[in-house]
Amino acid sequence: MKLASLFLLAPFVALAQTKPASLLPPADPKIQKLVDEISAKNLEADIRKLVSFGTRHTLSDTQSPTRGIGAARNWVRDEFLKYSKAGGGRMTVEMDTFTVKPDGRRINKPVLMANVLATLPGTDPTDTRVILVSGHIDSRVSDVMNATADAPGANDDGSGTVLVMELARVLAGQKFPCTLKFVAVQGEEQGLYGSGHLAERAKKEGWNLIAMLNNDIVGNSHGFDPEISDATQVRVFSEGVPANETPEQARIRRQLSSENDAPSRQLARYIQRTAQLYGRGHKVALEYRPDRFLRGGDHTPFNQQGFAAVRFTEMNEDFTHQHQDLRTEKGRAYGDTPEGVDYAYLRRNAGINLATMAALALAPAAPAKVEVLTANLTNRTELRWQAPASGPKPSGYVVLVRETSAPQWQQRFPVSGTTADLPISKDNFIFGVAAIDAAGHESVAVLPVVGR
Repeated sequence: MKLASLFLLAPFVALAQTKPASLLPPADPKIQKLVDEISAKNLEADIRKLVSFGTRHTLSDTQSPTRGIGAARNWVRDEFLKYSKAGGGRMTVEMDTFTVKPDGRRINKPVLMANVLATLPGTDPTDTRVILVSGHIDSRVSDVMNATADAPGANDDGSGTVLVMELARVLAGQKFPCTLKFVAVQGEEQGLYGSGHLAERAKKEGWNLIAMLNNDIVGNSHGFDPEISDATQVRVFSEGVPANETPEQARIRRQLSSENDAPSRQLARYIQRTAQLYGRGHKVALEYRPDRFLRGGDHTPFNQQGFAAVRFTEMNEDFTHQHQDLRTEKGRAYGDTPEGVDYAYLRRNAGINLATMAALALAPAAPAKVEVLTANLTNRTELRWQAPASGPKPSGYVVLVRETSAPQWQQRFPVSGTTADLPISKDNFIFGVAAIDAAGHESVAVLPVVGR
C-alpha cells in the first residue's frame, strides 16, 4: 500500500491549509472539448420545434404528422437517427412502447405510450455499466386532463428533452468503455408512467445502471414570487436514504450513521465535483432531499427500483410558466413559451450533464466490498476493498475523507493497492473509496461498511 507523500509525512492536514486543487482529479481536455460543442442555438431551435407540435399532452393525438404527442415522439426519434448516422451508426434508436390502462386519476382511457430511447453501446465487452440521461417529452396546461389546448411545454420539460437530444448529438460519434443511454420519456405529467416503465425494464433486464440523470425544468434562470435571477447555478436533488431500503440495510445505515451517504447522494457529490472541473464557473447546488418539497420526478421510479438517480432543476422556478393555460392577466403573460427559456443557461446545465456522463464512462467501475476494519481499537482507520467486478482494471484508488458535518469531500489520498491505514479517526471523519485510471478519471466514491 502506497499513499501520497502528503499522507506519509503528516496526519490529517488542517482544513484551512488544504489546497482546493488537491481535492479534485485532473481535468480531461477531451471532456472539456465535448462540453464546448454543446450549442445554445441548437437547443433553442429544438425547443421551438417541440413547441410547434401545439401540445404534447400524453392523451393528445398520435396520428397527426404535425400536432400532438405522436408527432413529437416521431420527430425526436428521427433526430436521434440523424445523430446516429452522423456518428457512424453505432447508436441504436427505439420506440419503447407500453400500454397504460385507465387509472381513475389522470388516465381516462387505454393509452399506448412510448419512450424514445437511443443507446450508444460501450466498446469494452467486460464493462457492463450503463449511464442514463432523461427528460420528459409530454406537456400540460392548467387542467391536467386537457389534451387539446396548446401546451407549449418549452421549459417543462422541453428544456430537459432537448438537453438529452443535444447530448446524444455530441456523443453519438464517441467511444466509451460502457453504455450510454439517452431517453425522452412520456407520461410524466400523468403519473411518471414512462420513467416507471423504463425503471421496471432496467430492473427486469438486469441493467448495471450506475447513474440516472433526470433533467426536468432546467432552462429558466429567472424566478417569480419573489423575483430572483441566478444563471450561475443548477440544483441537483438526491435521496439520502434509499427508497427501497431493506430492514437489514436500515440497520447498517443506523449503525454507520450514513443517512447522508446513499448511492444517489454520492452521485450528486460526484456531479458537483465534476462541475468544478468542467463547468467554467457554473455551479451545482446540492439539495439534500429526493425532490422539491412534497414533489417527485422521473428519477423517483429509479430510486424505488434501487438505482442511483438524481434530478437536475433550475435554481429559481417561475410558476407562472408551469402548468398554465396561455393567457395574460394584469399585464403578466402566463404559459410555458420559448421566450421564457434562457438558452445560454440551458447550455451550461447540459454541459454539466455531459461532463458527468463522460467522466463516469471513462473512469473505471467503482471498487467492490469496501470495508472499514474494527478489530484494533485505535484512533487510526484501516480500509480494504476489492477491484471492480467488471470493466478495465483501475491503475489505482483514492481515499476521500470529510468531517461528519461536511457536505463535500475535503481530503483526497491516492493509494496504489487495495488497503489503506490512515492516522485519521473514524470517530470524527467519513471515508469513501474511488477507483481511478492512469489518466486520473475517477469513479463515484463508495462508503465502507464494517468488515470483520
